[in-house]
Amino acid sequence: MSKIDKRNRLNEEPFDYQITKKGTVVIYYENKQIKIIKDKEAERLITRIKEVEDNITALQLLLAKITGNFKRDNEKIGKNKRK
Repeated sequence: MSKIDKRNRLNEEPFDYQITKKGTVVIYYENKQIKIIKDKEAERLITRIKEVEDNITALQLLLAKITGNFKRDNEKIGKNKRK
């Protein structure tokens, strides 16, 4: 068992990505957009994605690391939820 993915969540493939015509990378978690990466950082990410795209677990780990700790109460509050 890997020390990185102890609960084997990455095997479920929760992350997905899309590379736009402008060269930005949009990252999704369970079909919800969570991050947009632009400019030089996007170029580096695209290069890294191409290196690991044959290994699904490595790709999922890469996307998880890029998104950071987004599920730890640092999500932005939507305009409709503010009261």
